[in-house]
Amino acid sequence: MTKTIVLIHGAWLNANSWENWKARYEAKGYTVIAPSWPGDERDPAELRASPLPALAKLSQKQIVAHYEAIIRALPEKPILIGHSLGGVFVQHLLDRGLGVAGVAIDPAPTPGVPLYPHAIRSALPVFIDPLSWRKAKVMSRKFFRTRFAQTVDPAQADAFYDRYIVPTPGRVYWNGVIGAMKINWTNPDRAPLLLIGGGKDLIADEKMTRAIFRKQSRAPSLTEYRAFPDRSHWTAVDPGWEEVADLALDWAERNQRT
Repeated sequence: MTKTIVLIHGAWLNANSWENWKARYEAKGYTVIAPSWPGDERDPAELRASPLPALAKLSQKQIVAHYEAIIRALPEKPILIGHSLGGVFVQHLLDRGLGVAGVAIDPAPTPGVPLYPHAIRSALPVFIDPLSWRKAKVMSRKFFRTRFAQTVDPAQADAFYDRYIVPTPGRVYWNGVIGAMKINWTNPDRAPLLLIGGGKDLIADEKMTRAIFRKQSRAPSLTEYRAFPDRSHWTAVDPGWEEVADLALDWAERNQRT
């Protein structure tokens, strides 16, 4: 059994968003690696105040290549756990034969699966800006409070925003619809995969996660789905995150490829 975990964050966040999960898994004896996307390595407040120019040009292909290089350099194949766009990257990395098991939590729109209403609405702040292709965008506090973390108290949401939210390249959104990387849904070498959806997710519809699950189920590898009806897209930090973290790891431990 592997004792290494790689955590992959999504858009608008960096490695800070995994701080609770990292500590919890390390307490269980795991080596936990939670790399930020290139250009997102600094403190969130610093990033919001002064994002690196290179961040605006970062693409999904570059991010996946960044994680692939990290994973291939490890002494053993890890468990891969990703949230939102990180959940899409987990699927791409598994498709490349990396990882002994993967967990995709509230995955963002995934190539080959139609967009669902919440996913479309959540992307509008990027797509209505015709120059977002070459910008690092910053999520508004209102959007965070009302759609990303709408299940927490507004005052607590503001504290979460200050601690975790970072700029994100608009390009990664456009990459999902223009020249998107393909996934081989029938890949016989893909490691076991768990998809987790949230019933109150206003960013990545739970029905969309189920549709991704149906696509991934075409592979001969084990593919399973779990839902948390009362959880939002902020599920990895929202109170009660421990239940999600434990489910993800317990499943990966039981079903990892040896």
